[in-house]
Amino acid sequence: MAWEDGGFREADGGRSGAGLQASVLLESRPATACLSPAAGMFEDSAARGADVESLWRRDQGTRCEAKSCQTGEISTVEAAVQSHSSRDAGMQTNQSEETIQNLDLQKEAPVDYAGLLSFLQGVEDVVIKELNKNWRSHAFDGFEVNWVDQNETVSCLHSLSYPEAQDQKLQVTSISWNATGSVFACSYGRLTLFISAWSSHCLCSVDPLSSTGGLYSGEVLIWDMSRIEDPLIWRTGMTDDTHTEPVYQVNWLQDSKHSYHFQILSVSTDGKILVWQTQRDGQLMLVEGFALVAQQIPWSMKLKKRTRGETAVGVTSLSFSCFDPSVFIIGLEGGYSLKCSTAVETAAVPRTGNSVPLKAPAEFAFSPHGGPVYCVSCSPFHRNLFLSGGTDGHVHLHSMLQAQPLISLQLSKKYLFSVRWSPVRPLVFAAATGEGEVQLFDFGKSSQKPAVSIKQASAQTPVYCIEFNFKQPQLLAAGDASGMLKIWQLSSDFIQQGPREMNHLEQLANEVTD
Repeated sequence: MAWEDGGFREADGGRSGAGLQASVLLESRPATACLSPAAGMFEDSAARGADVESLWRRDQGTRCEAKSCQTGEISTVEAAVQSHSSRDAGMQTNQSEETIQNLDLQKEAPVDYAGLLSFLQGVEDVVIKELNKNWRSHAFDGFEVNWVDQNETVSCLHSLSYPEAQDQKLQVTSISWNATGSVFACSYGRLTLFISAWSSHCLCSVDPLSSTGGLYSGEVLIWDMSRIEDPLIWRTGMTDDTHTEPVYQVNWLQDSKHSYHFQILSVSTDGKILVWQTQRDGQLMLVEGFALVAQQIPWSMKLKKRTRGETAVGVTSLSFSCFDPSVFIIGLEGGYSLKCSTAVETAAVPRTGNSVPLKAPAEFAFSPHGGPVYCVSCSPFHRNLFLSGGTDGHVHLHSMLQAQPLISLQLSKKYLFSVRWSPVRPLVFAAATGEGEVQLFDFGKSSQKPAVSIKQASAQTPVYCIEFNFKQPQLLAAGDASGMLKIWQLSSDFIQQGPREMNHLEQLANEVTD
């Protein structure tokens, strides 16, 4: 008998392993002499094998069965986390150049230039026709894009005062913005004692820190505001050329021969208009001058002469034309306004003791006010229009081509000290009254009453001076007799030009008076 396994063989009583198969083999042997009598009963044959079930696999499975464990199962659940959201704020290393190049690489799309040319040629006539039609249209006349936030009311941005001046009961007599529109200067004194002005908005961009002023003594001075210790750098001194009466106004002028040089013009009630040039020794030298005498004023036939002879005519205010730098308007103590020119050649009489011959600038006289004219203002939008204000409380709108005013408005029962055209609205102007108000007029809305009246001070405190900011036209500065200075922010209506506004202004200028 033999036991067979796939890997080993045992005989003679060997053990059977798992899956062992037992076979019984009977072999025939040759007969011998010692055969048993029963040998004839057997014959050679092959029997089928028998399968024996193995109990080893079943025993092993029984022994390895897990019956229990030392600890029970622990259940867990996520109740909360430290942060509810997350995002990438940065990374420690930058992307490689190769990655960036791959991301930024854009393939050019093929362009059909022949097809594009054919399309443009096909629509050319239609486009040109529409452009010509739009060019002749007046739908957007006077329209300008405005990116400023709309402001519907006039409000006070700043109220400023100088305690030392207020302690002496001094008044704000003059205001002027500097070249950039970010700084302004004001003079303190009394209406008849002291007037000064900051560099003009259109000329002092060369040096926006220079300030010039006129004194009650007739002297003219220039300060450098960047110098802390001694800002006074030029002065006229008390010479034969100096004004003999108070200076009422000063202006910066551009030198006609050297555009990068500037001169100073001063106006006084001594009847003189003088032009000064700076010198290296700190002195202002007289280079040109004009004199007003009654004898040389070209009175209109419709006007009655107020003075006779060679009496000097006091000048209280001046305004240059924005269209012709040789033309200017002056206001006189006698209530008249005169059109003058710097290009005249007529000598003034009588001859004075000035180092430079003075000329007679007057060319035309306008209908007078009922008192001294303290303010004149030429329109920045029309070459022939100007405003004048007097102590009779009236504002006159004049054309330089007519003696009589186009419009006469009574704004105050007291004096009227200052009037200014808006730098951005052709039909708007502002006036300072003796009742403590700043009145804003808009001829586009009404030619008889103000659009807005701003209460600057009490009824007993006159407003002496006002100035628009040419760089920031929504700002208007006003100074009064109490020594207070206020910066007003105008509403959008006063800084946005309306449609056909220039046409309306032209109609006003073309009116003919009797």
